[in-house]
Amino acid sequence: MNFTSRLMLVACLVLPFAACKKEEASKEAVVTAPVAKPSDDNDKKAWQAYLKDIAIRNMAGITNPPFAYILPAESSPDFAGEYERLLERTQADVGRGIIEGNMLVFGSPASAKMADIIIESFKTVPPGSMKGVKVLYVGTPADNERVKAVVEPSGVEYVFVEAK
Repeated sequence: MNFTSRLMLVACLVLPFAACKKEEASKEAVVTAPVAKPSDDNDKKAWQAYLKDIAIRNMAGITNPPFAYILPAESSPDFAGEYERLLERTQADVGRGIIEGNMLVFGSPASAKMADIIIESFKTVPPGSMKGVKVLYVGTPADNERVKAVVEPSGVEYVFVEAK
């Protein structure tokens, strides 16, 4: 193999890695400006964007797309029904077991009600059974400690972000 052929081979191997690094750097630049907490608790799209931004910022160590649980404001038309459906879904997901490399994201303008869902869902989780799983709760400090007390025994990495 002559020098030119070797040089071409090296270029073919190095360019994809350089492109990956450039792509990673551009992704990091995209997430530097945080999305502000929505001023309207009934704006579902704004809340979804807000929680997505927070989730992206907390993906370190996560290898799979996160499970997102968003509860609307208590003033929304079918709040009681949405609460019950989300509670059932969360209990089913958590009860089935979440494996390492996954993240559960919980957030709502109704912080206390979301905390209730998390607490009910984690009541039956065996201690230490969710090592390598991250639980991200976006809510009010008043609800943080009661959520933390219930989820941490399961072995998750618990992250609280104040909704502000």
